[in-house]
Amino acid sequence: MFKFVTSALREASIPFMVVGSFASNLYGVGRATYDIDVVISADAEQLQTFHSMFNKSEWYFDLSDALEACRRKSMFNILDMLDGWKVDIIFEKPGPYHRIAFQRRVPAEIEQVPLFAASAEDVIISKLDWAKLGSSSRQIEDVAGILEEQRDSLDLSYIEKWIEHLQLSEQWHSARKLAGLE
Repeated sequence: MFKFVTSALREASIPFMVVGSFASNLYGVGRATYDIDVVISADAEQLQTFHSMFNKSEWYFDLSDALEACRRKSMFNILDMLDGWKVDIIFEKPGPYHRIAFQRRVPAEIEQVPLFAASAEDVIISKLDWAKLGSSSRQIEDVAGILEEQRDSLDLSYIEKWIEHLQLSEQWHSARKLAGLE
């Protein structure tokens, strides 16, 4: 799954990074999921090339949904109809934080597939932002797991700068408390 999707992204010349639970698992406490989140920076022509690589009998990939998501800078889904996996393809959001986070993506390996993933700091910030939007305790637990595993290697000044800018202090406090840091 990872290998096929990331190969198709590369072949279509689409810059990408894995985010969400799979990125969180790289840095913190792992948890099972059948949902892969990938942020991309692509135009309509690249999307059409990407779409052409998917066998329609094995994958659900609606090109019109993808093109609309491209126009709106939102997201669309690709479904692996054989194995049940869902890939959320998320367009890079506008704004300084999202641009910097995409530039900071790092080489990583998931399931023995080389790819790019969000940095540990940006996984924390993104998960705090999702927690703020949806009041999700799972996002806070993921952040706490990253804090427990990576606390000595994190760039806390970078994290705290964006927490203040994005108004995520309440979520940050909850994650730090859960990780035993407060």
